[in-house]
Amino acid sequence: MIYGFSTMFPKFLSYFLTFLLTYIFKKPSDFGANPELFAYISFMNILFTYGMETAFFNFSSRKENKQEVYNTALISLMVSTLGLTGLLFLFSGMIGRWLEYADRMNYIYWTILIIGADAITAIPFARLRLENKAKKFAAIKALNVIINVALTIFFLVFCKNAYEAHEQSFLATLYNPEIGIGYSFLATLLANLCTMIMLYKEFMQFSWQFNKELWLEMIAYAWPLLILGFAGMINETFDRIIIKKLLPEDIGSEAQGIYGACYKIAILMTVFIQAFRYAAEPFFFKQAKEKNSTRTLAVVMKFFVIFCSFLFLGTMMNMPWIRFLVSEQYRSGLGVVPILMLANLFLGVYINLSIWFKLTGQTKIGAMITIVGAVITLIINFTFVPAYSYMACAWATLAAYGSMMLIAYFLGQKYYPVKYNLRSMFFFFLAALGFYLISLLWAGLESAFIKIILNNLFVILFAWLFYKLEFSNLKQLKNQEA
Repeated sequence: MIYGFSTMFPKFLSYFLTFLLTYIFKKPSDFGANPELFAYISFMNILFTYGMETAFFNFSSRKENKQEVYNTALISLMVSTLGLTGLLFLFSGMIGRWLEYADRMNYIYWTILIIGADAITAIPFARLRLENKAKKFAAIKALNVIINVALTIFFLVFCKNAYEAHEQSFLATLYNPEIGIGYSFLATLLANLCTMIMLYKEFMQFSWQFNKELWLEMIAYAWPLLILGFAGMINETFDRIIIKKLLPEDIGSEAQGIYGACYKIAILMTVFIQAFRYAAEPFFFKQAKEKNSTRTLAVVMKFFVIFCSFLFLGTMMNMPWIRFLVSEQYRSGLGVVPILMLANLFLGVYINLSIWFKLTGQTKIGAMITIVGAVITLIINFTFVPAYSYMACAWATLAAYGSMMLIAYFLGQKYYPVKYNLRSMFFFFLAALGFYLISLLWAGLESAFIKIILNNLFVILFAWLFYKLEFSNLKQLKNQEA
């Protein structure tokens, strides 16, 4: 619950800020830098952390001297972050020209510093999760986003309005129209600096004692995760990075802005999976030593699929009003939403399935699976984006995550068999998908109110089916745990 709230509440604020930005920047091309550079940030975070966070969890659970693991991991990230940040600044001019932001180099500088700050805080946050300090973890994560949102609104609403009204005030002097959407990067950087201050106790709890032998073991465990992470980021963010390059210059930035905004409407599925991911990894590592660990995996998977199916159905059934989250100029891209929600559901199932190769230390297999997904992403994007624009991006994401899910399942049954309740999972997934497809029959009705009423009858029916078929099982499980 705490991890869920700590992830969902800030992400809701962050995503709704994105929707607000679509009303501030009515031209999608003016907004396009936001999803593009934040996609690069996600991509570079993988390089800067190089699997050390997961290695920290794994070795902390196996080594008696947990402080030594913390010291080694944090020193490793501090030194590498300093070096990589310096390299990016050294080649910042070249990067700016390649990304077509040579006239807005402050975007590049702020982006590099955001990446560095994210990397430095990765291990302190991991330690909070490992020590079950969920409340502190939640508070800092929430404050980060609250500061970010507040600063973005301050610059792009109050200061921008004062400037455009030609006020002779301090607020007006703080706004520079040439920066524009760049204020979202500045706000993120300032929020990250505040986060580093809030983690000062975790930074003070380490000493400069570096165990080279332990570090080599951790690197050997982590390097396949680096490949896995890169491949995963290709699946997750490559479309928002490359779409501008694959389309003609006059429409590339516009398509990038539309796709980036509509991508965020898959908010519930994305946020829930991220919240689940925070809590699941350390939980599964601890449960691995228990007698009924495989049964736990099966139970978690079943209710995960059911809940994600409910989120998919609830979102799609309420699209007649959810579409107003983005301004009218961006709504032409709403067709990607159901595809991306299903893709994220498949990703969530893959995250559940992938725990077997992390528990058994066979991270190379996980890397290979994700590479397959990345190859699928690249092939579909390069082949079809020039003709079908951002719709091809959405289908590429679905195909990649679906393939990864299937491969992970069949290999898992061979190397780490778990008896999943496939019948129940398929029933609820197909019910949600079927209800959505049926609702398309009256999608052309003029009255949005009638559509919402009819659609949400399916949501109620889905909830009733869960109550009749699974609620007693859930209640029995809770009693067993008690």
